Amino acid sequence: MILERLKYVKAIFLDVDGVLTDGSIFVNEAGEQLRTFNVKDGYAIQLAIKKEIQICIITGGRSEGVLKRFQGLGVKEIHMGISDKLTMMEFILDKYQINKREALFIGDDIPDLACMKSVGIAAAPQDAVEEIKAISHYISSKEGGRGVVRDVVEKVLKLQNKWNADFSVKSV
Repeated sequence: MILERLKYVKAIFLDVDGVLTDGSIFVNEAGEQLRTFNVKDGYAIQLAIKKEIQICIITGGRSEGVLKRFQGLGVKEIHMGISDKLTMMEFILDKYQINKREALFIGDDIPDLACMKSVGIAAAPQDAVEEIKAISHYISSKEGGRGVVRDVVEKVLKLQNKWNADFSVKSV
């Protein structure tokens, strides 16, 4: 059962566009790409890090705003411009000596497929492409950028008895 397996998650890998965002990219007159993020996702990410769950961002995109957002939340493993997500994920797992069965990947589109097939738990937002939904162990009721990360992280932390009111987590 999927809920039982969430008890053993030590690392959560996240795609950005379509998972942490709704996939929309706004481009201003200077050519900068702007995205919006859900604050509830941010809270869950900070709490997971505090509770010793490794949070890792692997994305094909490159954005100074994305880097600053996740650095501000305390994420140490932020990898942008990555075309081979699987190799990067395996490098991170090896670095922290985490087994693939103890890893969870939240993805929404074809570039996430290889990673999602190789981890213990694959999760997807409600609006993920069909190929991703077909191989996912859990499909959130939330869409990308609308709290899917909070949904999944909260389930992991609750099943590990690590979810509680914690007022020392900074505002996100």
